[in-house]
Amino acid sequence: MKNNNLNDLAFAILRVSFSAMMLTHGIPKLTMLMANSSGFPDPFGIGSTPSLVLAIIGEVIAPLLVLIGFKTRLAAIPVIITMATAAFFIHINDDFGTKEKAILYLLAFIIIAMVGPGKYSVDGKK
Repeated sequence: MKNNNLNDLAFAILRVSFSAMMLTHGIPKLTMLMANSSGFPDPFGIGSTPSLVLAIIGEVIAPLLVLIGFKTRLAAIPVIITMATAAFFIHINDDFGTKEKAILYLLAFIIIAMVGPGKYSVDGKK
């Protein structure tokens, strides 16, 4: 396997694994939206429901696009913003162990935005 193929495989593994794991956090928020969003954090004063909708975009819609590799660099941006908000606003006063997961996702999606989807993606098919 040539080095470029190995890099593309590594990008695909990073993209698919982190996106799939992000969905495990986002999908329950869809249920919360249908039930009652009043208890969802509102770090920027726009309301619980709009904050929840933005979190769903960052934890469900954008990760699905990243997972398949469609507009990957652009799709990674909402995830980056959501994870930065989680780490540095929602969990700012929590211990590092609590905010660590958001920081790991943040770093992974920054790397995904930097390197792009690779050839094993919708965008990579020409």
